[in-house]
Amino acid sequence: MKYDSQTHHRRSIRLKGYDYTQPGAYFVTICTYQRDEILGAVVNDGIQLSSLGKIIQTEWFRSAEIRKEIRLFGDEFVVMPNHIHGIVWIVENETVGADGVRLVEHTSTTNTGTRRVPLRRAPRSLSSFIAGFKAAVTSRAGRELNAANIWQRNYYEHVVRNENELRNFWDYIDTNPLRWQEDQLHPSALPNQFNQDNP
Repeated sequence: MKYDSQTHHRRSIRLKGYDYTQPGAYFVTICTYQRDEILGAVVNDGIQLSSLGKIIQTEWFRSAEIRKEIRLFGDEFVVMPNHIHGIVWIVENETVGADGVRLVEHTSTTNTGTRRVPLRRAPRSLSSFIAGFKAAVTSRAGRELNAANIWQRNYYEHVVRNENELRNFWDYIDTNPLRWQEDQLHPSALPNQFNQDNP
């Protein structure tokens, strides 16, 4: 297939110029591939997770154990039949300096010999966390369930700017299974930003 700038253009859906490594709360939505309902089913206003849904729930919280700059809470996460919602907190890390940069040692070989030099690295970002989480789920689901094509490319996020927004997102997560029939990601929903091809 020949490259078509209209078809193959990948538009970023991140906020232009926003630093996604800075501490704060981020409301995240990640959809399944083609929005297939493979993560579970809503039964009696609650979610009954499939084997894949259980892996996703486990790996979400395991990701925070690996990444010390990330905090996740059980009441700020929900697995739905074809998507997940969660609030991701990026916090200050004791290994990060006041300027927000991690210092590590690196061995460098030059013409004058080998020396140890400090490298400056930015703290981990929201996209780094999401990529690691998706990869962990894909790897484990492949091994345990022989599953592939789990995730839709990219993800949606909203920077949580104040307490009121945080309460609204928490309530949205908490009541999402109750409102599944009206959910914008329900298969019967009218087309919207989530039901169009993700840029």
